[in-house]
Parts: sequence; structure tokens; C-alpha cells
Amino acid sequence: MLPDQPIIDELCAFAFDLIEASQAKILPCFRKLTLIENKQEDGFDPVTMADRSAEQVMRQMIEEKYPDHGINGEEFPDKPAKGDFTWVLDPIDGTRAFIAGLTSWTTLIGLEYKERPLLGFMHQPYIGETFYGTPQGAFVKNHDVVRQIHTSPADGLGDALVTTTGLHYYKTRQEKAFLDSLRLNARSVLYDADAYFYSLLAAGHVDIALDARMNRCDIAPLIPIIEAAGGVITTWDGDSARMGGNIIAAASRQLYDMAMKLLAEA
Repeated sequence: MLPDQPIIDELCAFAFDLIEASQAKILPCFRKLTLIENKQEDGFDPVTMADRSAEQVMRQMIEEKYPDHGINGEEFPDKPAKGDFTWVLDPIDGTRAFIAGLTSWTTLIGLEYKERPLLGFMHQPYIGETFYGTPQGAFVKNHDVVRQIHTSPADGLGDALVTTTGLHYYKTRQEKAFLDSLRLNARSVLYDADAYFYSLLAAGHVDIALDARMNRCDIAPLIPIIEAAGGVITTWDGDSARMGGNIIAAASRQLYDMAMKLLAEA
């Protein structure tokens, strides 16, 4: 059972307040020389001052307005919920793109109710575009213009546009074989747009989006957008995607089943 509609409306409006506050911290750092740290000893997992300051301001706003709400973020320890709601925050998803001056990075904000995704927001501050999903549908807001969005699936894999973030995430034999099989069977495969690919799937421009080794905050905010637009999203095992892992999204159940068949054969 969902919360009452006035509560959903209030929470949705508050999420847009979070978007504005995080944007004010991030945009002044974009395409500027900022401090970059590497969080991974045996690889490259960058974090910037903008990541941390944006998450801090969102956490402060949540704790002041909704002190019982939980918070799961990319840069700081989790705050357990004392009630039914948990926010999932990724202030800059696609940090590599951010530090390179590209515009495929985004801010992700999700809200879960009783451990189920309820609201999801993907915002690109530089472009001024927000994709969001609610129980009433999926929408894109470009500056002040809002329109509802829906998936527009290809008829089959041979006509499908497949997207993924990067080859380096596919490490096991099965993971590599699955991506190779999709490359051979799909019309085209595109790379390196992180969360944007999943939102573009919801908007009818992409047919399949998949990634390996995603964190919870990378994917949980995108689930309401994809599902409200008519898409399907799970782990590669067919389970809920909300905790991350190897993730696949498709614009239709038919395309999802076709892709999962390739995975089973990989």
C-alpha cells in the first residue's frame, strides 16, 4: 500500500528542493580545477569536493525536515531509518565524466517506502534536465517544461539499441560473454553515459541498458523512472535491482526475455 497522495506530492516537491540545493554546490565546481581523490587502492574510483558538499547539504535538509527518514548515500555512512522512508543519494553519478568536463554525469535521488522504490530522480544540472518517476507516471522536466515519457521498444534484438557504461566493469567470463552476445545480436551498442542511459530508455530512445557491479545508490533512484515508463529492470538473476549488483533494464518484457535468454546461454 502506498502513502496517501498528499504525502507523495510533498515528498516529490521536497526532492526538487534537494535537486536545487545540490546543484548549487556542484555547478560552481564543474569544468573547474577541483580536488580529486581516489577511493580505490587497486584502481580508479574518483571523488571530488563537489560530491561531498552536495551530499552534505542534502543530508542536512533531510535530517532537518524528516528526522526519522533513513539516508543511504555514496560518500558518507548510512543513517538507519526510524520509520518507513529511506532516501538514496548519489550526488555525482559519473564522476569520471564530471572531471573530464562531459555532461553525462547526473545527480541521483531516490526515495524508498517500506524497502520498495517509491520516487526516483535523475538530474543533469548543466543541461537543466530532470527525469523522474512517481506512482503517477514517468516524466522529464527540461527547465520549466514537463512532459510524460514512455518506453518505445524495438520489435526484437536485431533492431535494439543496447547501452552500458564501460567494458572494464565486465570481469568474469560470463559477464564478458553476455556483453559480446548482445553486441553480436543487437543493432548497436553505445558506451559511457552512466545513469543517463537508463533515463533515455524510459524516454523511448534506448532499448536495453545494462551494467555490472552497480552500487545501490547507482540504480535505486532509477527504478521508479523505468518502471513508471513501462520498462523492466532487475538484476541478472531476475531479482529486485534496488540493492545493486549486475543490472539489466529493457524497454519491454519481450526484449527483457530475449536478453535474459542470451545471458542464460553465455
